[in-house]
Amino acid sequence: MPDPESDEILDPKLEPAERKRLLETARLLEQARPTPRPSFRGELARRLRARPADPGRLRLLIGAYAGSGLVLLAIVAIGLAGAGPLASG
Repeated sequence: MPDPESDEILDPKLEPAERKRLLETARLLEQARPTPRPSFRGELARRLRARPADPGRLRLLIGAYAGSGLVLLAIVAIGLAGAGPLASG
């Protein structure tokens, strides 16, 4: 555990007692953090090592996200112009 007096993560303006309380809380949270089940970790590792997604599907996803973003920007622009569903008063 880092020394509360020289710890660089916390705000240097904190009182030493407050620094110690925060570091103790961090230590307790770290100890109480649940560890994922081995089956979950194994499945995650297999998926991360797996072949990347099909480029066609990736292009489709990029197009869908870009298209929906453009639609949202158009709705905002129409609202700013004073018409449409988001028009102010």
